[in-house]
Formats: sequence, structure tokens, C-alpha cells
Amino acid sequence: MTEAAELPPAPEVAREVFGDRFGDAVRYAELLAEAGVQRGLIGPREVPRLWERHILNCAVLSEVVPEGVTVCDVGSGAGLPGIPLALVREDLKITLLEPLLRRTNFLTEVVELLGLDHVTVVRGRAEEVMGTLQPVHVVTARAVAPLDRLAAWGVPLLRPYGEMLALKGDAAEEELKSAATALSKLGAVSTSILHVGEGVVDPLSTVVRVEVGESPGGVRFAAKRAKAARTGRVRRRR
Repeated sequence: MTEAAELPPAPEVAREVFGDRFGDAVRYAELLAEAGVQRGLIGPREVPRLWERHILNCAVLSEVVPEGVTVCDVGSGAGLPGIPLALVREDLKITLLEPLLRRTNFLTEVVELLGLDHVTVVRGRAEEVMGTLQPVHVVTARAVAPLDRLAAWGVPLLRPYGEMLALKGDAAEEELKSAATALSKLGAVSTSILHVGEGVVDPLSTVVRVEVGESPGGVRFAAKRAKAARTGRVRRRR
């Protein structure tokens, strides 16, 4: 059996980023390096670069998330970017959406251990939870799928005039161009590429922002959303 890689100490900048939650950020890193690797949520080769490549890379997403909004982290996996975002921003109401049981078990354990009262873990696929999950202001995602597919899952979960923030790599611009038609059909009214994390991560984290109009998901999802709303009203009356 290969010996597990050692988690390096937290970089000094992490203290500034996480503030009072720095100790919880360290505990999260330890959980990723131990249980996360054991359960196959993080590859053992990622342990030496957990802080820069994963935790801080996700935490800086907070720079572009508005204050006091609701967030759904689609395909949350090991909690990236949702958990680092929650540690930095206690003003947010965050849902970690993940279909796999072993991952939701891990996420639930992390949320309880770190006392993240503003975070909820939901097991399910994005396309399955429409109507049961309240539409959110912001959808986040990281390394889930190509942008066109990701948008098809995430955009319909948004409130009117909400936005999807997807952490992407060097191919972000190319992905955005390829997904242009699909995004338009899904009700996107504006797209942009942002670079965040100045003074924290190098290279900067790349974020694709997709802003929607009054019909998130486009015409295709309008009827579905209306039906889900009617079903919800009937359930509440019973």
C-alpha cells in the first residue's frame, strides 16, 4: 500500500482569508487529507497541494458572491467550493447538492463537525430536485462537467436574475464560446470571465459567470417550474 502523502502546514495567507474560522479550515484540510482520501473523494496526490489548489482556490470565490444570498453548490463532491465558501461567508445560506451517498455522508459529517449551521446537505441530482429545492440566487460548481452540460443542470435552479459561478481552468474562454448557444437557450442574458484571489492564489482562480434573466432555464423549464410550484402549493394545503 502506498504511504499517504503528508498534508503541509496551512500557508500564512490562509489565516487572513479564513479569520476566526482558520482553525475550522485546518480541520477541513485534515479531513480531506485523511477521510477524504480513504473514501476516494480526493486523490492522494492532491494532498500536498490541498491548500493552494483546492481550499484557497475555492475560498476566493467569495470575492464575487453577493452578500446575504442563497447558494446551491451543484455536484459538491468533497465540499469544493461549498465548504471553503461557507467558512469565509457566514452571511450565506448554502446547500451542498450531491447525488452520491458516500459523498453526502462525508459532507454531513464535515458540516456537523465544523458547526456550519448555515449549510444544508441534500442528496440528489440537480435535475431531480427542481420543485423541492427553493430557487437560489447563486449556483456554484467546480470540476463537475463541461459548461454547456453544467449550465443545463445548474441554471434551472436559479431564481430570476440569478447567476451561476463556475470555477474553471485555462480553457474557460473556449468553453464559454462553445456553450454560447446552449446558454442562450437556457435564458442567459450575460456571461463573463473573472479572475479572483489576487494576493492569495497564484495563478488566480478563473470563474465563469453566467447571469440569467426572468426565465432561468429558458422556455423548456418554465412549464416544469410552474408545475412544481403548483404541486408544492397542493402539498402545503394538505
